Amino acid sequence: MAFWLLVILAVLRVVDASAPAGPWDAFNYAPKSRTVSPTSIKHTAGTVQSPHGLVSNGPTTIVGNGSWVALDFGIEVGGLVSLNLDKVTNSSSIALSFTESPVFISPVTSDDSTYPSANQSYDGVEPVPAPLPSGYWTQPAERLRGGYRYLTIVSTSDDPVTISNVSCAISFAPHILDLRDYSGYFYASDPAFHDKNFLTKLWYAGAYTVQTNTVPLHTGRQIPMVRSPGWANNATLGVAGPIIVDGAKRDRAVWPGDMGIAVPTQFVSTNDLIPTRNALSTMFAAINPLTGALPESGPPLSQLGSDTYHAWTLIGTHNYYLYSGDSEWLQTVWTNYTKAVAFLEGKVGPSGLMNVTGLRDWARLGGGGINAEGNALLYRVLVTAADLASHVNDSTLASVWAANATALKVRYNNVFWLPSAGMYRDNDTTTLCPQDANSMAVLYNLTTSPQQAASVSEGLTKNWNDLGPVAPELPDTISPFISGLELQAHFESGNDERAMDLLRREWGYMLYTNLSVQSTLLEGFTANGSLSYRSYRGYNYDPAYTSHAHGWSSGPTSALTYYVLGLTVTSPQGRTWQVAPHLSGLPSAEGGFTTPLGWFGVKWTTQKSMFSMTIDVPEGTSGVVKLPVAGKVTIDGDVRKVAKGENVQVAGGKHAIVVVG
Repeated sequence: MAFWLLVILAVLRVVDASAPAGPWDAFNYAPKSRTVSPTSIKHTAGTVQSPHGLVSNGPTTIVGNGSWVALDFGIEVGGLVSLNLDKVTNSSSIALSFTESPVFISPVTSDDSTYPSANQSYDGVEPVPAPLPSGYWTQPAERLRGGYRYLTIVSTSDDPVTISNVSCAISFAPHILDLRDYSGYFYASDPAFHDKNFLTKLWYAGAYTVQTNTVPLHTGRQIPMVRSPGWANNATLGVAGPIIVDGAKRDRAVWPGDMGIAVPTQFVSTNDLIPTRNALSTMFAAINPLTGALPESGPPLSQLGSDTYHAWTLIGTHNYYLYSGDSEWLQTVWTNYTKAVAFLEGKVGPSGLMNVTGLRDWARLGGGGINAEGNALLYRVLVTAADLASHVNDSTLASVWAANATALKVRYNNVFWLPSAGMYRDNDTTTLCPQDANSMAVLYNLTTSPQQAASVSEGLTKNWNDLGPVAPELPDTISPFISGLELQAHFESGNDERAMDLLRREWGYMLYTNLSVQSTLLEGFTANGSLSYRSYRGYNYDPAYTSHAHGWSSGPTSALTYYVLGLTVTSPQGRTWQVAPHLSGLPSAEGGFTTPLGWFGVKWTTQKSMFSMTIDVPEGTSGVVKLPVAGKVTIDGDVRKVAKGENVQVAGGKHAIVVVG
């Protein structure tokens, strides 16, 4: 009963927090119903009579062994397939195969979700053998496919089979009745891109990606993996559900690094934070009680030995508390949280920097020893830990952690800054300047001046090709996870045009290429745009294994809200907030999000010599407004003298601001 009460309360919370309706709703990829049907026929082969009947819930007859039809659901979906078997013989049989990318549509195998295999056919098909049941058939629960766009139905006998009413019962976000009922929105036209609605579509693609990564508790990938051919998604993922995982198709496990990008997306779009709380609780429940070490991933993978993902769990704790203000939960994990911070600080040696010995990471090469990426994450841990300690009234810990962060920043710049490159190097024995550490250094305020941040921002562009940054720490690879951090770093350093350029190159490619699912976001790709992401780094040269719905790729969703719109919360639930728009060459932007305190919304426009903005935030809050332009400023009818970028203190409520240059 307690579980179902939780479900009901969660649904009611989302419904009560609906974002305003508007033209942006046309770009929401989430389906209108939790039961979805194919929208078109992608391909047929052999003898398939009236295939378009499957789009209109009419019958289709497939005749002959090897004849098949590929159905297109139009967007990424995931869940259990059902269909009617209207006419069958004792010998009729069929098989089902699934894929996210159209590249891997096949009657003999699905894209790989279980294990990366060089033959690209580990999963195989789902056989439905003779004798087929007459009437309604539903996939066995353990055979759930968490993410796909294309479903292929193939006859595996010479006898005909007549099928109708093919559908998928959506399994993700199981506690949400209306998947489209978002608590936030974003809307802006992009005059510099071939599709003026690109930015709005991208915001919603990121939001929908994270929705597909929010799954029922007992639907994880089975470990050990089932033998090929086959798959099973019936493993338990944590201490409670629903729970946020890394991908829809795979790995379907809690990965705290991925959450560093996915949870801000979740906050600004749906404010559905119950899955985040469950994921973090899962990580803390698995802490090593003797050492304070946290696992790299949640069950059933439960991988160990990652100092960086250990840090991401601690950073994620701050993110969750900042968005939710859930003090009761914070108290339940506080003892383990402090042990986990001490675990990382215990690796700080005489140099004043952490010696990274837990080497598992996001797939980058290197990373061990006195490493810039690991120490950037430690710095972020200490800064956010000090803030959390202040909220639990532990002034001693807050002071110690803040002082340790200050000292670490000095040592970081002394050891890792490479003046000849104008960037941070990976460690003190190399001149390689990695994408991850340099992006984090700017984003987490490890730089010591605006000029240094600008230098790093410019230096990062040396890694770019037409499709985005090729990570020096993982050659031939474009990582939307790390690029999401880089995107924010360019905004943070004031290089808005550069940030927009990166958006259009990398995410413009991902969202529109005909290799992708075109509704959710790719895990990664190669320098030339192929799907062979990290083939030589654990994926066994299997492009079919790459996920097309990976929350760690959704960085633009929060970045568009936080930077282009300019709206952020600066204390739990938004009791304090900031509005600092980055105009980014755009004529206008609007949007907002919801916290337990209520609606936070911003709308701005700029034309010729005038900038205008409206702010609508809950009464009883307070915030800071930073204007992006200079001129004569009028706030709620009162003329004020305000410089560009100057902080203007504003109380909660509705406000109108006009700047005439």
